[in-house]
Amino acid sequence: MRCQTARVGYADLKNDVVFRKVFGQHPRVLAGLLNDLLERSGDREITELEYLPGEQAPLVLGLKLSILDVRCRERGGATFIVEMQVLHVTGFLNRVVYNACKAYVGALKKGAAYGELVDVVAVSICDFVLWPDAERDAATAPRVPLVSRWSMAEQASGHRALGQVQYVFVELPKLGDEVPDSANERWAALFAHAQDLEPRSLLDLPLTTAQREALELAREETFTQAERDAIERSHEEVDQVRRTLAAADARVEAETLARAVAEARVAEAEAKIAEAEAHVARASSARAEAEEKAARESSARAEAEEKAAREANARAEAEEKAAREANARTEAEEKAAREAGARTEAEEKAAAAEARIRELEALLGEGRDKA
Repeated sequence: MRCQTARVGYADLKNDVVFRKVFGQHPRVLAGLLNDLLERSGDREITELEYLPGEQAPLVLGLKLSILDVRCRERGGATFIVEMQVLHVTGFLNRVVYNACKAYVGALKKGAAYGELVDVVAVSICDFVLWPDAERDAATAPRVPLVSRWSMAEQASGHRALGQVQYVFVELPKLGDEVPDSANERWAALFAHAQDLEPRSLLDLPLTTAQREALELAREETFTQAERDAIERSHEEVDQVRRTLAAADARVEAETLARAVAEARVAEAEAKIAEAEAHVARASSARAEAEEKAARESSARAEAEEKAAREANARAEAEEKAAREANARTEAEEKAAREAGARTEAEEKAAAAEARIRELEALLGEGRDKA
């Protein structure tokens, strides 16, 4: 058991038993916390608080651990829902919004006018980070500070209105190892490390009155044995939830890893199938190109053969024509030779006839002479 005997020191302010004792029973301490977180001062400072009945909802089905919130209302002003959340469970932000809106509408009594509604401010002190700096940096967006305040604003102009329901978040891990420099940072340090502090180490620190009173109320030697036992049971319940959530996260991580491996294998198989299909497509395309090339070559050979045949026919026709022309020349030459022979023969006959004529003429002349 962690708290079986009292020690000189402080209990963990994040523990629900301690939180309830310090902030759920001492309105002045709670008002000091709210004034610092909400930057209320002067006329806006919260001076009086009235506690309201709270609601506790199971954190994890089947476990005893509950979400503790302290509900209060300032005199003539807003309602505050202040909760300490040590574990980041699924749907946390949705539950915060739901509870705040439920408190807003639930305050209106039947038949009352809407003007009687009062503002609601939900304050969540978280032992975990909601908006990591690394994610904001990666998105080139402004970082969400240790204490963040949320309300409605018009998107284009940034004008703030409709502030009936507002939210405040304190992300304790964002304090880091730096020395607290403001009231809010010192509150964060007390929530995060009160159980590790000793009274004498705080003497010279610039703590507010509310912060010193909160620490005095959290001194372990002031708790009864029953309260220390309740604190220990609360720690055990938190540890049980942590183990349950860790086991669930481990299962989810294992399932995610298994899905990722399976998806990687499927993707690898699909890639191989795609590669094989691409190879088949390339081979089919190569075959088609080869067949097309073969067809073109076959067509070219056919055209060449056809051209050769036409050229052979042309040569045959030319040879035949040349033969016919040679025969015609031969016939012409033979005809010319016959005609030349005929002319020669005719000339010879003409010459013989002329010779005969001359011979006859000579004989006639001799005859006349003799006569």
